[in-house]
Amino acid sequence: MQSGSVIGTILSSRYRLDSKLGSGGMSTVYLAVDETLERPVAVKVLHAEISDQPDQIERFRREARSVAKLSHPNVVAVIDAGQDAGHPYIVFEYIDGETLKQRIERLGKLPLDESAAYAIEIGRGLVAAHARHLVHRDVKPQNVLIDSEGRAKVTDFGIARSLEAKGLTATGRVLGTTDYVAPEQAMGHEIDARSDVYSLGVLLYEMLTGEVPFSAETQVGVAMKHVNEPLPNVQERRPEVSAALAAVVETATAKDPERRYSTMAEMLRDLEAALEVEVSRAGRSTGEVTTVLDSVPPRRRRILTRRRVSWAGVLLVLAAAAAAVAIVAFTGEDGQRVAGGSDGEPVQLEAAQDFDPEGDETEVPDLVDFAIDGDPTGTAWVTEHYDSEDFGGLKEGVGLILDAGKPIVAEDVEIRSAEGGWDLEVFAAEGGPPTELGGWGTAIGGKAEIEPRATVPVSAPGRAQYYLLWMTRLAQSTDDTSRFRVEISDVKLIS
Repeated sequence: MQSGSVIGTILSSRYRLDSKLGSGGMSTVYLAVDETLERPVAVKVLHAEISDQPDQIERFRREARSVAKLSHPNVVAVIDAGQDAGHPYIVFEYIDGETLKQRIERLGKLPLDESAAYAIEIGRGLVAAHARHLVHRDVKPQNVLIDSEGRAKVTDFGIARSLEAKGLTATGRVLGTTDYVAPEQAMGHEIDARSDVYSLGVLLYEMLTGEVPFSAETQVGVAMKHVNEPLPNVQERRPEVSAALAAVVETATAKDPERRYSTMAEMLRDLEAALEVEVSRAGRSTGEVTTVLDSVPPRRRRILTRRRVSWAGVLLVLAAAAAAVAIVAFTGEDGQRVAGGSDGEPVQLEAAQDFDPEGDETEVPDLVDFAIDGDPTGTAWVTEHYDSEDFGGLKEGVGLILDAGKPIVAEDVEIRSAEGGWDLEVFAAEGGPPTELGGWGTAIGGKAEIEPRATVPVSAPGRAQYYLLWMTRLAQSTDDTSRFRVEISDVKLIS
């Protein structure tokens, strides 16, 4: 299917291709009209020369399936998918705007608060993907669309892969754009959500400085600089960047994944705090920055003031905040250095409830109160025992619902469990609680390979009374190693 010859073509008697929006190595994207619903859409059509290759067709269909599972305001939505005359296609919502790359090329350095706000929106979209065990692997400004209202939306999950799949990269093969590629990805090693964290850190650097950090004569040369060379100091390139925002860039782009943010939600918490710093310094916020700022949970607003403040006052507040951050970063309650942790308070939970919507609707209800009774050593709630870690293929998961008694904004979930190695997604609902998983909306956090003592950062868009711990993979039981379960001896919401 040649792009010049298909304009005017109607796919599946519904989608009329009107003009070409762009093209890549695998597909071409067209502006089209959905003649059934009379609305503009974007249609991605697989190139004819590879439309008979089973592996490419499967990769293309995988993108449709992967993104169709996501429903988030910061992810471009999949509307439909199909095949016409042997040509597979995917239909997306049409975004009338520009790519973030075009915006950077047009404006150069973006305003500091706008850069932080866009990074937050991109991060929120990626949190939703990661909660579904989906790593984007190609986070770059070309794959971020800015709509007519100024909102950032992540698109093009064409090379995304599930964390549940084995072997995310072929040996020696680099997937992703090398200007933003994580070192482990450049080396062809196994990757996880922290690879997206790195790429978003590089993208934030580009928004702040107007240029990518590395250049070389070849793409391989750029990739090797990501592996071997430290990122240039963002404050040297743009001195007005706050220490808070510079610290986010530095942590996100650490060469060693173990030294980066462990989750995208963790990065978002520091980005939200940095946005407040930048708005406080500027004395105002406008446009999409205001929208993003208003969505930051009130408990996280440590420095923000809506009225104009004096420079002297800002400097005093920032100095105090810096001192507090330094104390928390280097000493815990026992005087030991800690890598993070919440500065919030535990919420007194009203009740707990088992959740098994895909099974017999019950999951050891008699023991649920043991998960919230404050006794992490003597009592516990435990799921039923299963023959495999994936529930024997009978269902996608089971859950535990926590009732906070009133709407709150949770920042973390702290969990103690008997065995490590299980997977968790966290959802929130203001009322209900919902009786079906679909009623909970998009996950606000999650973590794979939960440790026996774990803190899971969450990023809810607002207050919620009910929080669902949705277990998607079980741990091997220590009581019977041929069976699988999750045993939770203590769980707390931190607000």
